[in-house]
Amino acid sequence: MVRANLGARVAVAGLLAAFAALLAAPGARGAGAGGTAPVVSVPITTSVLELTDHSRLARPLHGRPVPRRLVTILRYPGSPGAPGPRPLIVFAHGFANTPATYRRLLGAWAQAGFVVAAPVFPLLNPAAPGGPDESDLINEPGDISFVISQLLADSAAPTGALHGLIDPTRIAVAGQSDGAIAALAVADARRFRDPRIRAAVILSGAEMSGIGGYQFGPAGPALLAVQGTADTSNEPRYTYAYFRAAARPKYLLRLPGAQHLPPYTYEQPQLGIVERLSTAFLETYLGVAPSDLAELPALGDRPGLAELVAEL
Repeated sequence: MVRANLGARVAVAGLLAAFAALLAAPGARGAGAGGTAPVVSVPITTSVLELTDHSRLARPLHGRPVPRRLVTILRYPGSPGAPGPRPLIVFAHGFANTPATYRRLLGAWAQAGFVVAAPVFPLLNPAAPGGPDESDLINEPGDISFVISQLLADSAAPTGALHGLIDPTRIAVAGQSDGAIAALAVADARRFRDPRIRAAVILSGAEMSGIGGYQFGPAGPALLAVQGTADTSNEPRYTYAYFRAAARPKYLLRLPGAQHLPPYTYEQPQLGIVERLSTAFLETYLGVAPSDLAELPALGDRPGLAELVAEL
């Protein structure tokens, strides 16, 4: 028992050290990234938060159950105490990954004016005791809602670094792979739906099985679904199925020939297309910029590289 606890502490400490090193090197690339780092046009504050949900447990493959600890990477434009409030995006990483894998995409959203929170799921990351455990996916919609609640509470507190930072009426979720499955569930599944969410960006995702179905309706969040046509980890048919069921407004970005992870991490020009379209979508549906729905198809249509289907 003691050895398992020590291992969990060492794993979390290792993650914190890795993130600290990443944050100290602003020119570093995300995992597997190619090309140069994006040009920084505004200062970005980046911090690491430790959020612990004592009401729910993580049950690692090795070790005893412990409260769910969510090491969360927070990015937002400006220095601590800068004027707010700003819209919030909570991003969910994929299986055996961390938020560092998606550093460029998350940085683009922060550059656009969003507060971007990316939790490390306690049992889906590579440092999980005994290795990553995909069966814990069912707990991750609750993790996303918990992170939203904690950040809103910190923003509403009369003092603190996050005081007044977040607008509680402008919240989005996003995710890739298993993280996209969790994000779609917290946006639209009957069992997990969080009514605070106004928009969802689902990158190579699907509906979660065995949770009692989805409630896609006009009161639900706006949807941007992105899918590579050569993705063998999440076959396109799964994305097309939930997209057909989803209520409007909804957008489907197809990336011909793209695989599962590269278009969200390093593959160009697909990554740039995803960055620009997702940013414009989030700006439109979270009220950051004047709504210009006609602009979205122009950003998502690139012959041979990207095809956008929009249903408003």
